[in-house]
Amino acid sequence: MRFTPLSRLIYRLPQRDICGVLQSRALQTNSVSKDSLAKPRKYKIPQFYDPYGPRPPPSEKIIQLAERIGELSEEERGQIMPTLSERLNLPKLQPISTDGLDMGPEGGAAGPKVEEKKAEKTAFDVKLEKFDAAAKIKVIKEVRAFTSLGLKEAKDLVEKVPVVLKQGVTKEEANNIIEKIKAAGGVAVME
Repeated sequence: MRFTPLSRLIYRLPQRDICGVLQSRALQTNSVSKDSLAKPRKYKIPQFYDPYGPRPPPSEKIIQLAERIGELSEEERGQIMPTLSERLNLPKLQPISTDGLDMGPEGGAAGPKVEEKKAEKTAFDVKLEKFDAAAKIKVIKEVRAFTSLGLKEAKDLVEKVPVVLKQGVTKEEANNIIEKIKAAGGVAVME
């Protein structure tokens, strides 16, 4: 109840024209011009943006040089840049590697295509394809020998045939595992 007279008092206080940081002057009625006949200002906008501003026209010497370069043959024009870079002691440009970039179907090169050599595989996976039902126990023992699985885990793994037994092994190690499984009565392959 005591707040009502206080709120009326605050409401009746003269309000100042305050324009804060986040307030726009255009939205306040006292800052907009009242002249309804006033025309909006027209600004001259350039056709394209030049960040360096207007440039002076080239000198007569530059125009003559451009004409002389235009008269040269393609072979002679190709020799201009190496000669200028040597004469002006410009650093040689290093080629940019595009190994990790996807350059589309052309590969980014316009020259003849070079056949890519397939890198030899160094890590192999050993996959158990099948085994004899009579040799199941022997196969489980061999699986336990080269993996760090317990009896139950090895049995579950063998029963899920076809299954990958070991991943990322060398070729010799994979061949040894395949031979041991074959001797126990199973069929394993290297992928």
